[in-house]
This record gives sequence, C-alpha cells and structure tokens, in this order.
Amino acid sequence: MIFTDALKALSQIGDPRFRRVLALGVLLALALLIAAYALILWLISLANPESLVLPIVGQVTWLDDLLGWGSLALMLVLSVFLMIPVASAITSMFLDDVAAAVEAKHYPSLPPVAGGGLWEGVVDTVNFLGVLVAANLVALILYLFLPFAAPFIFYALNGYLLGREYFQVAAMRREGRAGAKALRRRYPAQIWAAGCMMALPLSIPVVNLLVPVLGAATFTHLYHRLRGPRPGDY
Repeated sequence: MIFTDALKALSQIGDPRFRRVLALGVLLALALLIAAYALILWLISLANPESLVLPIVGQVTWLDDLLGWGSLALMLVLSVFLMIPVASAITSMFLDDVAAAVEAKHYPSLPPVAGGGLWEGVVDTVNFLGVLVAANLVALILYLFLPFAAPFIFYALNGYLLGREYFQVAAMRREGRAGAKALRRRYPAQIWAAGCMMALPLSIPVVNLLVPVLGAATFTHLYHRLRGPRPGDY
C-alpha cells in the first residue's frame, strides 16, 4: 500500500498545480544544497584561507572553484548526506501546497482545512532539524565501530526520522498536533517503512532534488489512507 501512495504521488506530476509546486521545491532544494555545500567549503577553508586539498578533487581555491566541475562532483557526493536535512527544511514550506494539490485531485469532497497550522509546522520542523543533526552525529560513532552496518543504520535511522516528521506535518493539517501524534503512534511500522522508502532516493544525486515534494505528496496519501473516512468528511 505504501508503494501505491508513492505511485499516486508520481502520477500527479503532470498536474499543472502540482508541477508548479514541484518546480519550486526542486529550485529551493538546489539552492539549499548549494548553500550548505558552500558553508562546508567555507568552514574547511578557515584552516587554510588560500586553498585546501580534498580527496579526488585535489587543490581547491574554494571561492574560485565553488562552481567548477570538480567541485560539482564533490557536491553531488555530499548531497547523499546533505539532502536529508534539506528535505526536512522544505517540509513546512511546501507541504501545505502539496497537500492542497493532492487533496484537490484525489479527495475533492474533504472540508476546508482550518487555518493557523503553518507556524506550528515551522516550529516542529526547526526542532526536528536539531534532532536530525544530533542523531546523525551520534550515528557517526556507530559507523566507525560497525562500518559494515553503516548503510543499514543510516537508512533505518533517517527513515524513522523522516517518516516521523513528514507524517506529523501532513497529519497536523487536519488533526492538530495531538491528533497527529496519536495517529502516528498507531501506525509506527508503516510510517517508518514509508520514511525508509523516502530516504533511499534521497541518497541518489539529482533524483534527490525531486524527493522532498514527492515525499510530501506520498505522506499526504499515507495519512488519508491510515486515517480512513470519517463522518462529516463527505
């Protein structure tokens, strides 16, 4: 059923309303990725302001080579890790627009969403970013001691974290924070599996730019499927 949710999200790419949100999401994801990458190069360059030597890429005069081909290759590699927090940052910005487009096409009889949830979503996303970064820093220790298990730890951990965040924000539009949390606790396995399915393409360069918005659409479908119809919806 989770694959069905993802296929429904993919099938809506041709929808003009959805395509607009997807294009904005890709542009923002790319901008945030470049900004995060530039910040990393700048922090590294503090140790040697003139130039730095990076594996594979070689010597980098960071400002001049920021948009060079070698630097682009390095950014694509780093995007495997950087797109996880980038996807989280995009959640509160675009999920409401994505969910509205999904509901207009697939759930047109639903009542309007009550306003006032945007700020809660932003606060939750900011708090979650801190948890996400802290959890992955702790996971680095496990990667050192369990190198062969590192990919499984990475996807299991980030699948859980992303699934928790995306479902919480998707459900909170109609359930409120308490209702969304209660629903999330009823279906932890499905939400974790959906989060893992989202984390996998996030680690594929270029493809990962599409994932934050498509993931938001997938979790909107997942929320409606788990919630089921209720009296007064139609």
